[in-house]
Amino acid sequence: MTRVLNCTRALRAQTLLLQLPATTTIVPAASHFLRPPPVAPIRRRNYATESAAGVVHASQLSFGQPIHETHPYLIGPGELTRNITAEEYHTRRTRLTTILPKGSLAIIPSSTLQYRSGVVFHEFHQNPDFLYLTGWTEPSPALAVLESLDGAGAYLWTMFVTSDRNSWDTLWNGPVNGLVAARDVWNADEVYSIDDVDMELPKILARSTSLYATPEAEPFLQRLRNQGVSVKRPFDLTPKIAELRIVKSPGEIRNMRLAGRASGRGFNKAMSRRWRSEAELWAYLAWRFRVGGCEKEAYVPVVAGGRNACTIHYTRNDEELRDGELVLVDAAGQYSHYPSDITRTWPVNGVFTEPQRDLYQAVLNVQKYAITLAVPGNTINDINNLVHEAFVPELQQLGERFTVNRRIISTLNPHSTSHHIGLSVHDVPSFSSAPLRANHCITIEPGIYIPHGDLRWPEEFWGMGIRIEDVVCVEERGEPGPLVLSREAVKEVVDVEALGRKTREREERRRMKGKDEEEEEEAEEEDD
Repeated sequence: MTRVLNCTRALRAQTLLLQLPATTTIVPAASHFLRPPPVAPIRRRNYATESAAGVVHASQLSFGQPIHETHPYLIGPGELTRNITAEEYHTRRTRLTTILPKGSLAIIPSSTLQYRSGVVFHEFHQNPDFLYLTGWTEPSPALAVLESLDGAGAYLWTMFVTSDRNSWDTLWNGPVNGLVAARDVWNADEVYSIDDVDMELPKILARSTSLYATPEAEPFLQRLRNQGVSVKRPFDLTPKIAELRIVKSPGEIRNMRLAGRASGRGFNKAMSRRWRSEAELWAYLAWRFRVGGCEKEAYVPVVAGGRNACTIHYTRNDEELRDGELVLVDAAGQYSHYPSDITRTWPVNGVFTEPQRDLYQAVLNVQKYAITLAVPGNTINDINNLVHEAFVPELQQLGERFTVNRRIISTLNPHSTSHHIGLSVHDVPSFSSAPLRANHCITIEPGIYIPHGDLRWPEEFWGMGIRIEDVVCVEERGEPGPLVLSREAVKEVVDVEALGRKTREREERRRMKGKDEEEEEEAEEEDD
């Protein structure tokens, strides 16, 4: 079987002609179609058009997600999602079928919309494994089926997708990509309606020699078993996909870099202002991430003032922020499905007290050292162990009462220093003991948390929680060091306090101005 790839992801004329009137002339976006044009003439639907000239540009069509023709300001030519081309998605499928046995079948379902109550739904988050292999992001049920034809990369790709909606469904839920676009835009070889899974999937299963599936596929398989279909016990496909996902492509690294840049700049803006509450600071950062280019927050953030910072996953974010205390913020935006993961800790009033500065500097020294450990050959476990060792002399310098050793450090720093990051914030967790390689992306996030009232530690440090976190990309041996993808967010004491001075200067100006002038100044600052 010869496979021809439409690696540009641009619409073929066939896609448009099946949806447009007979009198319509197609004006495609600037792209090149690598699939050969059909030999036989294509049948056109005969219905009226409101276009007087009978000319409809591809951008006037609607799909279940942005594509280049409809959103050229988001999606570039040849891309299915921002910075990831159709050719790259094809390469991922090829690599997966290369590591699967000849004749095997891989089944990966999409996520489905989850409901809070009644018709009120949660924000949709696509199954990362499904998204990694397809580039399909619309929030409608879909199923990807890959057949490894020769065990060397040749494959047959079948997609079961939500078929075109009727006008009533479209009115409420918007358009879907549909069957034709699944073939001509997303390059599937065979396409069926998701409603036909029970009829068509058994035929595909019957010609396979072994079955691989992600856990989310079990409901589909169990339904077939209940109907009397013989279904082999599937091998877990997740580790196979994880082998691919752990090494990031240039497009993936670019997306995480853009997420880190927007998020880091948002942090800097937040540090230059005074906040009355955790909730107020949370709302501001969420807004900053979006105006910086991210589509949403990457996760529910930690915005922890004072002793709340000693709770690692504190997400209530509902208390006041008090003068003289620190605030720890673990938050970031997500850019084209790729998150950043940043933590910064700073004084609410913009100026560290001496104990705060000393403990903060100790954590910062260890964090900067840990970044240098993100090199090929080391493991995440290695980094964690070396960080614990590095904390001992740093904390001992804070005074005689900081009598720490390797065992005690694990109580003050109870979490891992690092985790992989990619399409998931905590990406491919099964690889934490694997040696790092070039283009692995990980976090570096040491922290120290001093429980309030714990007599083992000096009272001036009670209730302090300090964590500093960045996302880094491992580079090839011989390179200067890992690439910090979140480097915009300041963390040196002098820089943090410089942003704090902006807050105090702004407050002083406001005290000397009337209300109208103050509101005008605030508007100017937001335009900055």
